[in-house]
Amino acid sequence: MRRSKADTTETIRKLIEIARVHFTEHGYANAALESIVHEAQLTRGAVYHHFRSKKELFRAVLEDVQREVAERVEGDAATSEDPWQQLYLGCRGFILAAVEESNRRIMLIDGPAILGWETWREMDKSHSMRLLRGQLEMMQEQGNIRMLPLDALTHFISGGLNETALWLANESAKPEALDETMKVLDAFLEGFRTVEMEAK
Repeated sequence: MRRSKADTTETIRKLIEIARVHFTEHGYANAALESIVHEAQLTRGAVYHHFRSKKELFRAVLEDVQREVAERVEGDAATSEDPWQQLYLGCRGFILAAVEESNRRIMLIDGPAILGWETWREMDKSHSMRLLRGQLEMMQEQGNIRMLPLDALTHFISGGLNETALWLANESAKPEALDETMKVLDAFLEGFRTVEMEAK
């Protein structure tokens, strides 16, 4: 009996959800594909029909995490109508979402290690970085932010956010590190205001 497209989509969704839990709890190296298959009540053949390897399944999980983090960024930014608050809240939302336990290991530790930084950056570019670039472009058009080269500015800020998230994800980071980070973030973004905005 042929499975419908909806059945296939549901199977893939279920696999990703279960695999995400296993990758979060055990890490990529210690997550057993057999355990994921068993919990999903599927055969290995059925899993390999959708994902050729454990690595490919992990890639789908990381993509899912990146998408959720981007949704968090967009949602946090949308809580304000002020462009500067939107920028700050979006950046803050990215850091907070990235270091959450359900995302931290997959996104910041195993993601770059297993798939490589090039793949990781491409995913980030399609999700959170895309939103950041859109916000900066809108603010430049409105005269809220200095007219610096947009691509360079986007990568500069995004790189800082990624490195900060990696630092915070380190278990040895001091408890007050998050509060300190937000103070630095606020001061950092303020440096890009236009002279006209600073005078207001």
